[in-house]
Amino acid sequence: MRFLADIPDDDIQWLDSLASEQGVSRAELVRRAIASYRADIAGDAIDNAFGIWRGRTDIGDGLKYQRRLRGKRE
Repeated sequence: MRFLADIPDDDIQWLDSLASEQGVSRAELVRRAIASYRADIAGDAIDNAFGIWRGRTDIGDGLKYQRRLRGKRE
């Protein structure tokens, strides 16, 4: 689907520069940005990150770890 959108000139210049660096079109960058935003809104980013620390052995008790990081007493 095609659509019209008003985008500030400095953003267009940034998109064109990034597109050139990545070897893709400006439209492809916009498609990727929309897909990324949609995944964030849908919670996919949270779902994908859930449990990534489960194999860590250096943390110990999660609550104690949080309190230690925040400088709170146990």
